[in-house]
Amino acid sequence: MSTSPMAPVSRAANITLWILQGLLCAGFLIAGGMKLASHPMQVENFDKIGLGQWFRYFTGVIEIACAITVLVPRLAWIAASLLVGVMIGALTAHLTKLGIDPGVAAPPILAIMAFTVARGRRPGR
Repeated sequence: MSTSPMAPVSRAANITLWILQGLLCAGFLIAGGMKLASHPMQVENFDKIGLGQWFRYFTGVIEIACAITVLVPRLAWIAASLLVGVMIGALTAHLTKLGIDPGVAAPPILAIMAFTVARGRRPGR
């Protein structure tokens, strides 16, 4: 039995969760970095959303902070939960302001990955 406050999970589940955490980290470091670096596509998308460019920076900071924090065992469930919320917002933006394009598939996929990590890493489960 583990001495960690987190509930034990099977070896296969633990490996799967770490893979998902690594993928989330990489994906959101890239996505957040593009927002903070003012990638033209990101600037255009946030212009279309209509909340101002401050929201692009805010979203980028959240994505990068969560990308790093999702690798911290005791905090991974919190970071992953926040990423689910960010992806719900991204999907909402696609459906209401940005339109349906191939990029609309990414938010639900990332949300499912983040939800899986949040559920698998939450304490006391």
